[in-house]
Amino acid sequence: MSTTKPTGRQGRIENRERNPVWKNPPMRIDMDICINCDACLRACPKPLGAIINYGIDVVIFPELCSGCDKCLPPCPVDCIHPDPDWKPAPDGWWDELDFEDPYT
Repeated sequence: MSTTKPTGRQGRIENRERNPVWKNPPMRIDMDICINCDACLRACPKPLGAIINYGIDVVIFPELCSGCDKCLPPCPVDCIHPDPDWKPAPDGWWDELDFEDPYT
């Protein structure tokens, strides 16, 4: 009996690891500028699903973000930037995916 490890987004969620083939840094949202319009959330490709509403904030999981930049053009306040010095997402963000994952 073989056990199949989840791949794609589900595998990245379970392992909390970024795909090592992604060369671009993940994006981050500057919450001092963000107006919580959710345009970035709607623009994030569904197979990545890196952006969620977390409380009153909109956040990008660096482990799920490929750095594809598709969230940049729809942002009306230019608050999303590459984060070459990214740190892992806090545990609380991952807990939120269990309840309000817009990508499932």
